[in-house]
Amino acid sequence: MNKVAVAKFFTWSLGLFLWCTPPVGAEYSHHLYTFDSSSLYAVTSSQQNILQNLESANVVYLGETHNQLQDHLAQLQIIKQLYQKNPQLVIALEMFQRPYQGVLDQYIAGKISEAELIDKSEYLQRWGFPWENYAEILRFARQNKIPVLALNTPSEVTRKVAKSGLESLTAEDKTYIPTFSEIRTDNAEYRQMLQEIYQQHHHGKGNSTAFENFFLAQVLWDETMAETIAEYLQNHPKSQVVVLAGKGHIIYNYGIPSRVERRLNDRNLVQRSVIFSAKIEESVESKTPIADYIWRVELK
Repeated sequence: MNKVAVAKFFTWSLGLFLWCTPPVGAEYSHHLYTFDSSSLYAVTSSQQNILQNLESANVVYLGETHNQLQDHLAQLQIIKQLYQKNPQLVIALEMFQRPYQGVLDQYIAGKISEAELIDKSEYLQRWGFPWENYAEILRFARQNKIPVLALNTPSEVTRKVAKSGLESLTAEDKTYIPTFSEIRTDNAEYRQMLQEIYQQHHHGKGNSTAFENFFLAQVLWDETMAETIAEYLQNHPKSQVVVLAGKGHIIYNYGIPSRVERRLNDRNLVQRSVIFSAKIEESVESKTPIADYIWRVELK
């Protein structure tokens, strides 16, 4: 199986695919696994060993399926354990867009309520997945005064790029995104993977211009989040940034991780990725690991 087929198992941020919701009331058990780069079968490892490896990372990516509550419960567990080791932990969230950083800061400082955070960040309009999925993570951050970063591109800008390309953006649109020279679309494998998914979704009828704009929007999303993370680390080098984002922005390091690495250009930078997954009975013909670790979710 190639990377395109594997990618279908994950939530893509622009909404091409959604993970199937598990049965209501199903019970889950959580296990941490390492990933064997020659297949998607996870190799068992102890939770303690994996968490020890995460502790040494400057950036930890926790790749989620947005509508699966068990992913978010696992994220919270990992965040709590990493925070015990490093109180300078920072949580970076795809779910909030950059113009609303001040609103998040007010919430963490205890100046506004949770209801006001939802309202003032326009969470329901701009993200839309159940608030309850992230509520406990944000409450933990507020309780412990953990900084939370708003990572994402404003949705108005993403939609405009997806429709008409970067050239359609006004000076105001460019306020919260990287300069065009930092929006790199030269990853051929990433392009091919998304192009095949795009064509299959459109039953082979999608035109090249439409795909290029779609790809630009996806990359813009990645680059904006990467810029936010990199800038924070440049200003706070002792912090550990824990990134919560969809798997599609993390797998194979194509999305955010490679772009953070490019910006920081630091040989000492350590990044680790964890994705959350139900059991997948497929193999992957790839020398590149889909992630450093898989936290596999199994129905009982």
